[in-house]
Amino acid sequence: MVKVLFVCLGNICRSPTAEVVFKRKLEEAKLSNTVHVESAGTHAYHVGAPPDRRAQSAAAQRGIDMSALRGRQATRHDFGKFDYILAMDRENLENLKDICPRDSQATLGLFLGYANAFTETEVPDPYYGGPGGFDHVLDLIEDASIGLLKDIKKGLDAP
Repeated sequence: MVKVLFVCLGNICRSPTAEVVFKRKLEEAKLSNTVHVESAGTHAYHVGAPPDRRAQSAAAQRGIDMSALRGRQATRHDFGKFDYILAMDRENLENLKDICPRDSQATLGLFLGYANAFTETEVPDPYYGGPGGFDHVLDLIEDASIGLLKDIKKGLDAP
């Protein structure tokens, strides 16, 4: 089983959005039983909290329910559990590098490295912005999810 962890700062906006969007892509590709997906934050600000209500609302407008998710903090142990650990921005990527064991085999990088339709390299934090920010985050995540799914499929098809 391939395991993917999406990571942002507090695990209430971007990374849980990536988790539910990517899970939907996996369902559509009939790979839900082949790829495991979770999300986490680099800080413990919102451990146990549900996703931001604005993130939930934006996702719900696209038919995605994320109300069951709860925030958790990324740990050093995640590097032994996940094949892909993908940060939403450079700051969180650096935070992950700080806790990454030297012998980690996980692919560690920026999630938008898998995007095709957008030139942005980081998923912006919509927390302090207006409601349009959450829709833009969804657009970016949808695009990067397609690219990540292609990458995972290539690995699954390899001998």
